Amino acid sequence: MAKTATINMRVNPEIKSDAESVFASLGMTLTEAINIFLHKSVMEGGLPFDVRQPRYNHETEAAMQEARDIMSGKIEAVSYDSAEAMFAALDE
Repeated sequence: MAKTATINMRVNPEIKSDAESVFASLGMTLTEAINIFLHKSVMEGGLPFDVRQPRYNHETEAAMQEARDIMSGKIEAVSYDSAEAMFAALDE
């Protein structure tokens, strides 16, 4: 029996790079992480995590969209000189 087998797959280059960074911070390669995933899948008899759509309330969805807009530069982030100023603005 062969000690290794090759799996070829297509993946978004940005996702691959991000995943490599995450796993490198854990001290492992992407290949090692994929092997862990496969072993755990076999042990669990399926995916080793729940697969479902996230459900957020309207307020949370709006906050996430605002964060995306700030990150993309569509809107300017609000900053405060002190915690006191931030709480005063929240009270308004």
